[in-house]
Amino acid sequence: MKHNHGSKQTVAKEIAKGSITSATVHTGGKIVKNITKHPLVVLGLGAVAGYFVYRYRKEIISGTEKAVGASKDFVLHQKENLEDLVAESKEKE
Repeated sequence: MKHNHGSKQTVAKEIAKGSITSATVHTGGKIVKNITKHPLVVLGLGAVAGYFVYRYRKEIISGTEKAVGASKDFVLHQKENLEDLVAESKEKE
């Protein structure tokens, strides 16, 4: 009878990864919660965010316009598909 030790090791590794991830997320959440209680830190984060938004505003606007265009195309395509389905259902009646 053969024992599969590889799968036990894999399970142990996954459990260890999950534990480490859980601890990291929990600790990170506490740190962020404590940092955001200080008004100067929040002001500084806002200033940094504002700087990056201003610096990359053209790229942000361009990306937003592309996303809006793609969503319009998607909606029109879905509308056409729906119209085709309605027409097919009417033909079957």
